[in-house]
Amino acid sequence: MSENLKAEDPVNVLSAARDRIVEQLSQVIVGQEEVVEQMLISIFSRGHCLLEGVPGLAKTLMISSLAKTMDLSFSRIQFTPDLMPADITGTEIIEENKSTGQRERRFLEGPVFSNVVLADEINRTPPKTQAAMLEAMQEKQVTVGRVRHELADPFFVLATQNPIEQEGTYPLPEAQQDRFMFKVFVNYPNFEDEFSIAKQTTAANQVELRSVLSAAEIVALQNAVLNVPIGDHLVRYALSLVRQTRVGHEGVPEYVSDLLQWGAGPRAVQFLLIGAKTRALMNGRTHVATEDIRALAKPVLRHRIVLNFAAESDGVTPDDLIQRLIDDTPAQENELLNDARFQKIFAS
Repeated sequence: MSENLKAEDPVNVLSAARDRIVEQLSQVIVGQEEVVEQMLISIFSRGHCLLEGVPGLAKTLMISSLAKTMDLSFSRIQFTPDLMPADITGTEIIEENKSTGQRERRFLEGPVFSNVVLADEINRTPPKTQAAMLEAMQEKQVTVGRVRHELADPFFVLATQNPIEQEGTYPLPEAQQDRFMFKVFVNYPNFEDEFSIAKQTTAANQVELRSVLSAAEIVALQNAVLNVPIGDHLVRYALSLVRQTRVGHEGVPEYVSDLLQWGAGPRAVQFLLIGAKTRALMNGRTHVATEDIRALAKPVLRHRIVLNFAAESDGVTPDDLIQRLIDDTPAQENELLNDARFQKIFAS
């Protein structure tokens, strides 16, 4: 580890790393603090992140700049309707050995063989090509023919998609969305931030971002996150939020049954807990609080629940429903355990 990141206390190490990365990013990114924080949480949690926002909000710049603050290999894949799976994963070629004259098969690695992969406008490529990312994201490997090729460690996919242009797009299926730890909304900047952006980007301004973390340091921080203890109450609280989204199960609120056709699976609970651990360390705490789980509920759940027609016709969004669940779920352990509705959830 670098000289300033040798501290044995993971709280000091991770919070210092976060501060250094944010300091570097602030030279090119104005505002968007919540987006940056959620990207960092996903990276230190070994997760992938999907950014959604209209064009021109610097989604691609945020991801490429974040990669520059880490001493990691980086590749950008521009997804288009004619992109093929081999364009992502790589392909086998026949190459002549000049010393022997014999022809040999050689695997030519694709852009997915990088530590950080920017999947730009991932919803602009057909399902067959989108599916090529599934094995890489979940198994950290690529299979070509009968040979498995291990990907680099650490490995992150940071993807973007545009929510307003639907012509020529292929919405990500639920199975692939579930591979992303977070779905992060990138919103318009406020007036002051946009004022700064306008001045900064229309003047001569040469900025060179400095690397803050190496691959080995990132892996060490990821392992430190896994060692953070978490109480049974917090596990029960995360389970309560997720299990309330499952239509037809005991203890599920009536409004959930009226608005949802499908709820979140166990991976949502896993990401809530590991994300809460990371958030606690990044904020200088060795203990996880219910606030950490509540803060991550929307980016973890919004792409894992499917609204029905009634909800969409009434203008209800996934975030509306998630916020209602947060409000209706007691944060105190004794209140949660003694609530008759949640007792049904715990017993089912």
